[in-house]
Amino acid sequence: MLVLVTYDVNTEDSAGKKRLRQVAKACISRGQRVQNSVFECVLDASQCAELEHKLESIIDPARDSLRFYYLGNRYHTKVKHVGAKPSYDAEGVLFL
Repeated sequence: MLVLVTYDVNTEDSAGKKRLRQVAKACISRGQRVQNSVFECVLDASQCAELEHKLESIIDPARDSLRFYYLGNRYHTKVKHVGAKPSYDAEGVLFL
C-alpha cells in the first residue's frame, strides 16, 4: 500500500535539529522524498507499523507532529502531480 508520511519537527534547539535528521533518515530508508517533509512509502502492513513505531519513538509529541495518509494499493488514481519536480513510479526502479 502507498502511505504518505508527513512531519513537522520543531527545530528551535539542537535536540529538535537532531530529531529532524533522525525522522528524515528513517523515512529515506523506507520511501521517496517528494517534498521537504513529505515521503511516499510503498509498504506492507508490518513495514508500516514498524515505520510508525520508529518515527513515534523519535519525535517529541509535545513539540512535533507526524501524519500518515493510507492511500492503499490502488493509489494510482488518488495521486495527481502538477509542477516542477518530476513525478516517479513509486513501485519502479529508483536510480541513485
